[in-house]
Amino acid sequence: MIDFIYQDPYPILKDETQYRKITSDFVKVEQFGEREVLTVDPKGLELLAEEALTDVSFMLRTTHLQKLRKILDDPEATDNDRFVAYNLLQNASVAAEGQLPSCQDTGTAIVMAKKGESIFTGVDDAEWLSRGIFNTYQKRNLRYSQIVPISMFEEKNSGSNLPAQIDIYAKKGTSYEFLFMAKGGGSANKTYLYQQTKSLLNEKSMDAFVRAKIKDLGTSACPPYHLALVIGGTSAEANLSAVKKASAGYYDHLPTSGNMAGQAFRDIEWEQKVQQICQESAIGAQFGGKYFTHDVRVIRLPRHAASCPVGLGVSCSADRNIKGKITKDGIFVEQLEVNPKQFLPETAPHLEAPVEIDLDQPMAEILSKLSQYPIKTRLKLNGTVIVARDIAHAKIKELLEAGKPMPEYFKNHPVYYAGPAKTPEGMASGSFGPTTAGRMDVYVDEFQKHGGSMIMLAKGNRTKQVTDACNKYGGFYLGSIGGPAAILAQDNILKVEVVDFEELGMEAVRKITVKDFPAFIITDDKGNDFFENL
Repeated sequence: MIDFIYQDPYPILKDETQYRKITSDFVKVEQFGEREVLTVDPKGLELLAEEALTDVSFMLRTTHLQKLRKILDDPEATDNDRFVAYNLLQNASVAAEGQLPSCQDTGTAIVMAKKGESIFTGVDDAEWLSRGIFNTYQKRNLRYSQIVPISMFEEKNSGSNLPAQIDIYAKKGTSYEFLFMAKGGGSANKTYLYQQTKSLLNEKSMDAFVRAKIKDLGTSACPPYHLALVIGGTSAEANLSAVKKASAGYYDHLPTSGNMAGQAFRDIEWEQKVQQICQESAIGAQFGGKYFTHDVRVIRLPRHAASCPVGLGVSCSADRNIKGKITKDGIFVEQLEVNPKQFLPETAPHLEAPVEIDLDQPMAEILSKLSQYPIKTRLKLNGTVIVARDIAHAKIKELLEAGKPMPEYFKNHPVYYAGPAKTPEGMASGSFGPTTAGRMDVYVDEFQKHGGSMIMLAKGNRTKQVTDACNKYGGFYLGSIGGPAAILAQDNILKVEVVDFEELGMEAVRKITVKDFPAFIITDDKGNDFFENL
């Protein structure tokens, strides 16, 4: 016989979070028989969600910013690492002013909550949390990214960024604990589940597995990353849930060894090994170097004897995670950094002068100019750019399939894969950083065949079909730094106007005027690709 054992499967040993108090209102301790009950007015849930999503859209954790500064101070960091880190710190400083969110993809709102069994609200808590999220996205300069299905193939933007993902769990006590996330599509898309077996669980196999799968992440989710690797899990969904929370720092204070009750634990030794593998990859902070990751969390979970799910995921440069809590003392939210400027050095990192490219020339002349320079060349772009994303590309493909010509704007100008946040009053643009290039890979060959997409501007690595198309048709893919959407809007985008598909909202085709817009040559017209050489 064996004795019954039960414990919290994720025993978080301490909480070092610094909180700020929002209010003492909306909470009241009442007696219910012999039990004390904490009554929470649902307006308190609405207020907490609104405050949390507002703060996390414009501010970052102090620890995250400290790690960006560490890159600038590290003599082993490459110039590219420093260039990205410096831009991200500048971006954080602009975003903290509260007008331009840190990233144009202001994310899916996600709430994970643990509700004490002695908490009483008398309502559907998810509805009131959704009200707070709704308020934030209506009032602030954020983007509506949620697409709702009307039928199997017809979709529409919800116009509110709802629905949110809200998961509420039960626990003992009279406290209500929250983790809020604003999860962008680029970061969310770099979450992987691998159904493995016992054969993985040895030193040699695990090392080979990690080295291979790190390449799946690429740069399209805006490194440096907070990387989470979770081994095991009672189900696939349990594994991926742990990945998301671990990447947000939620499991930083788990135990560091297992036990017969099956508790989750951090494997510190493997965290160091995976971090070293990431550094050796030379992918770096987007354009080559040491800092592909800020840090790594490796979590080990129990598993069914016939299963070994492995999850891999990241929290990106827009590290938008924030805790909250409701107790008898009031409503609290995690204190994020209000003064990112303190982490900026007095002078910018030294870099070789970029090549200036005038985009208001005929396309043939721009291509001829770019053809003079090798991959890795840093550029400064000035002039007119067309902006188009997934849905606009799909619509243009429909035009071509119907025998109609490629729109002239797609032939005459570079295309920037992006979708802006709302424009603050008095500004030319809302936050307007690049989106993931890889989503448009399937269109490149056909579009270039028809004279379009000859110069593409976006973030992240791309497939060989793009390299082949650029080699075949004489095109270029230019990489933009993923992450600094606020500073691009403030300093580099002078004018924005909708030119086609206005009904698509943030997915509409736009024409923008840019000044000193930073970029790198990633794929050239000779079949060279920057990321293939890493």
